Amino acid sequence: MRLRPGAQLDPSQVEDRRGMGGGGFGGPVAMGGGGLGIVGVIVYILFAVLSNGSVTYGALDGVTAGPGGGTAASAQLDCRTGADANERQDCRILGYVNSVQAYWAGYFKAHGKTYRPANTVFFSGSTDTGCGQATTDAGPFYCPQDKHVYIDLGFYQELHDKFGAQGGPFAEAYVIAHEYGHHAQDVFGGLKAGGSQGATGTSVRTELQADCYAGVWARHAVATGYIVDLTQQDVNQGLDAAASVGDDRIQKETQGRVNPETWTHGSAAQRQKWFTRGYQRGEPSGCDTFSVSSAGL
Repeated sequence: MRLRPGAQLDPSQVEDRRGMGGGGFGGPVAMGGGGLGIVGVIVYILFAVLSNGSVTYGALDGVTAGPGGGTAASAQLDCRTGADANERQDCRILGYVNSVQAYWAGYFKAHGKTYRPANTVFFSGSTDTGCGQATTDAGPFYCPQDKHVYIDLGFYQELHDKFGAQGGPFAEAYVIAHEYGHHAQDVFGGLKAGGSQGATGTSVRTELQADCYAGVWARHAVATGYIVDLTQQDVNQGLDAAASVGDDRIQKETQGRVNPETWTHGSAAQRQKWFTRGYQRGEPSGCDTFSVSSAGL
């Protein structure tokens, strides 16, 4: 998979804060202790319950952050075309952001609804967010309070080194498409804040729906005008990345045992299943993880 060399990129959709650090506003976006804390280093959403300016993260161990503060300084990427994206990782990720948002903007417009774009923030070390101060350990996430996606690009190396993913361009794209799947849930009005853990709980169903939405984008990626030469091998990279961050694989690797009652994101098989479902159906309506039975999840 490549970016179409002549595609015109929109750098305004990415804020580059790498090397700038955070200003210490608000409480930290941190993962809870124990084995499940590593889930926060993977493709991760911070479920926000907004109450009196505070944010409660229900996906893991009830970690709470105080009010998000201020807008951190940022720069704009010097990426202009798909040719730039085929040479540089940061430009490539920008291309994926542009493609995913082009799909969702078109989908909502076709259905008589307004899509509000969400910027992605590149950072290193730490940065301020509407959900508190984020560190690299938080992994990629979507913050519902400020409608931004946050990622330290070093995560992609961790995905390969720590979680055993094959990596590759489409594995990178899957991460972005998953987080924007959460933004789509937010726009739909169906983003589930907090929720129960467990293999069939609300948290897992929310994450699997975002995986499915990532698959839907993949089905239409070439049609957005940014992506070319998407092959089954590329799709397999996405499936491999989805499996590598399955709760069962992470628990087995870090704890030596699997406990479905504590799952927050779904098993490797579940994540592959719902990404595939989205890719095959190519329609968000096929991603209703909340109406299927526990056996069908």
